[in-house]
Amino acid sequence: MPSELTPMMRQYLKMKELHPDCILFFRLGDFYEMFQEDAKLASRELDLTLTTRDRGKPEDQRTPMCGVPYHSADAYIARLIAKGYKVAICEQMEDPAAAKGLVDRDIIRIVTPGTVIASSMLEEGRNNFICAIYQDSAGAGLCFCDISTGEISVTSFTGPDAAEHLCNELGRFAPREAMLSDGAYSDAALLDFLTNKLDCRCENGGEARFRPDAARSLVEEQFTSGLDQLPQGDGHALQAVGGLLSYLYETQKTDLSHITSLTWYTSGQFMELDLTARRNLELTETLRSKEKKGSLLWVLDKTRTAMGHRLIRTWMERPLLSPGAISRRLGAVEELVGDPIGRDELKNTLREVTDLERLIGRIVYGTAGGRDLMALATGLGKLPRLRELLSPYSGALLTSLSAGLDDLPDLRELICSAIVDEPPFSVREGGFIREGYDPEVDRLRDILTNGKDLVAAVEAREKEKTGIKSLKVGFNKVFGYYIEVSKSYYDQVPEDYIRKQTLVNCERFITQELKDLEHEILSAQDRVTALEYQLFCDLQQQAAARVGDIQRSAAAVAQVDVLASFAAVAAENGYCRPEVDLSDTIDISEGRHPVVEKMLKNALFVPNDTRMDGKDNTVAIITGPNMAGKSTYMRQVALIVLMAQMGSFVPARSARIGIVDRVFTRIGASDDLSAGQSTFMVEMTEVAELLKNATSKSLLILDEIGRGTSTYDGMSIARAVLEYCADKKRLGAKTLFATHYHEITALEGVIPGVKNYNIAAKKKGDDILFLRKIVPGGADQSYGIEVAKLAGVPDKVITRARHILKELEAGGVQAPQAPAAPATGQMSLMDMGGGEVVRRLQGVDLNTLTPIEAMNLLFELKQLV
Repeated sequence: MPSELTPMMRQYLKMKELHPDCILFFRLGDFYEMFQEDAKLASRELDLTLTTRDRGKPEDQRTPMCGVPYHSADAYIARLIAKGYKVAICEQMEDPAAAKGLVDRDIIRIVTPGTVIASSMLEEGRNNFICAIYQDSAGAGLCFCDISTGEISVTSFTGPDAAEHLCNELGRFAPREAMLSDGAYSDAALLDFLTNKLDCRCENGGEARFRPDAARSLVEEQFTSGLDQLPQGDGHALQAVGGLLSYLYETQKTDLSHITSLTWYTSGQFMELDLTARRNLELTETLRSKEKKGSLLWVLDKTRTAMGHRLIRTWMERPLLSPGAISRRLGAVEELVGDPIGRDELKNTLREVTDLERLIGRIVYGTAGGRDLMALATGLGKLPRLRELLSPYSGALLTSLSAGLDDLPDLRELICSAIVDEPPFSVREGGFIREGYDPEVDRLRDILTNGKDLVAAVEAREKEKTGIKSLKVGFNKVFGYYIEVSKSYYDQVPEDYIRKQTLVNCERFITQELKDLEHEILSAQDRVTALEYQLFCDLQQQAAARVGDIQRSAAAVAQVDVLASFAAVAAENGYCRPEVDLSDTIDISEGRHPVVEKMLKNALFVPNDTRMDGKDNTVAIITGPNMAGKSTYMRQVALIVLMAQMGSFVPARSARIGIVDRVFTRIGASDDLSAGQSTFMVEMTEVAELLKNATSKSLLILDEIGRGTSTYDGMSIARAVLEYCADKKRLGAKTLFATHYHEITALEGVIPGVKNYNIAAKKKGDDILFLRKIVPGGADQSYGIEVAKLAGVPDKVITRARHILKELEAGGVQAPQAPAAPATGQMSLMDMGGGEVVRRLQGVDLNTLTPIEAMNLLFELKQLV
């Protein structure tokens, strides 16, 4: 380290050396400063002015620097975190005014995408997860944590499908940051999924962080409950938890006392949904715009609290597999649906409950302010009313949740007695302790407010004691407060007066009482500010000690909120309570798509029935024209199943849902050019994963399998996939199979369990009317040209397509007639490109060509001209 560096720069470089992978925010007075390469990077990323402290040096020897005000630092840190950077906060650990020499500084926290706690950097309605992955040849352990709420859970995977299940869980939680063992970091497919599919920041934690002995020690030290859930010998799960705790201790530099209970779960507790299914079903955001509006969450989320917003997303991502647990939720929803007045009262009360989870998180971290403590007390204060509103209900779940709403009256009353109703933003500046809470604070404030009166009282008392009527008390910056006596009264001055100054006509004295009063007056502001801060810290510690109670109350509030939301949506939209059991049946009467019917507003949604089971109705082949509603219908069935297993009522007249362990979707595809995959390769990859991982309890949504290749290849693949799905010895999964290969409809009656359905359409002249109704039987035609007309294809092309279609259907492809209107310049097929066009047509099998394929062929031939 160069000797010419200032002590402060030496201190900076020492801190930077400890965390070279972080941007160092170095506190200097009222600013956080950045130097050298950090300054250049921050200047570029944050649009800050780059300057220097040593303008007297040659330009190439100057130290670049830039800074941000400390009170607005969170906004700048949030922008850096959003870009994937890590930020180390180096704080002043003492008052610069009281420091002897260089101010003591230290790193108090490292902020990363997965360890954000400031409310300004968090999205209220969703969790902010960080995860740790321990992976070796035998399996993988996966631990998730949201440090803003204290939620932590762990699971593990073994066997040949471990990697696939691991990615599904990662997609479900969508972590912002991942800490990986060496084995996980060397897995190229896993790394690609995290970075490119989930936009997750990844870091190699090394093997030392995941050592079994160190992991167990950390886990046993951290948790008071949850350890008994971990199966004996599940080293993968234990090492994942230990690795994550190690990283959190290192970055947060605190005891993490709000992370109190470890939840261990298995894949057998929840319906498994891969990333493709979640996106195709548009659970939390739409495929195209990535917005909440138009998603299932948009329909179901009428929650009123931040905790409820987060929980309903969790329930949607993790539908249950236990009919008993589902029934308890449905029972609670049914009670609330039947009580509209009580439900409205609940809604109004829930709206006033603050975010107890994240408030207690900030309190434990020591980053809370007076407003946070008051918000905690306010939120707790609404819980007695919630208990009162829940008291009429007798169902097991609502009764249990009501009992869990502990409003902690002693803590609440303590906070309310200590903090003013509208505390200032910063606790470092005082003014937030309520009058009457602490006698010393009141006394110091009285000195600040009535200092002149106290001085006047001393003056009056001294006049009376000495009999010197001209005595007066004054103040100057050199001596402070003094007693001034004219020389004519010098002989009356008491012995306890201490002479400080002699003037021409008077003498100036001090007394011990006056010096004590001077100290009180001049130091009152600093002392009351420091005392208020200490009292606040004491309050914060008392609140933090109740973290477990507050988290349990918060969890109960969140569940009540979600159940009330389900009830509100059910009542508003005419949903029914589904019957959920362990059968193989999906029986839906007059089912509706929950999102589409809301988007239609005043238009009527046409309901449809669905009957599937593991015997005679295993596979439904669905045919019909594009735009008729095949995809909408299939998604509708999947969403109704998912809603039922969430514990929600469903959009139908009645519904019986046999538990589904997984929902797979193969709907639409696009080229994945970054991975070097064509549309057809993407489609086949999804089909391969589906067939490999589905079970007889799964629900498969397959739309247009095989359309990305030639007719024969595509139809062969589609039929083989359908046969595999229907074969009870191989799979036997309930399958909705939409296709334009009409030849496949011949499989009804040939393969057990296969039934044909089509979307009814009515043709009027050259136009088509979609009836949106699912009816038995295969479609009589594809109506491809009519759909092309609806899509706006030019009339000349439509007319020509109809002409060619007639030729193809009649088998007359050898010598088609030229168009009647020669002005169009239309040539016969024999003149359109010579032998190539003829050869293409001779290779077409008219017995298998569908109308939509004829349309495609037309465009291909046109390209040859």
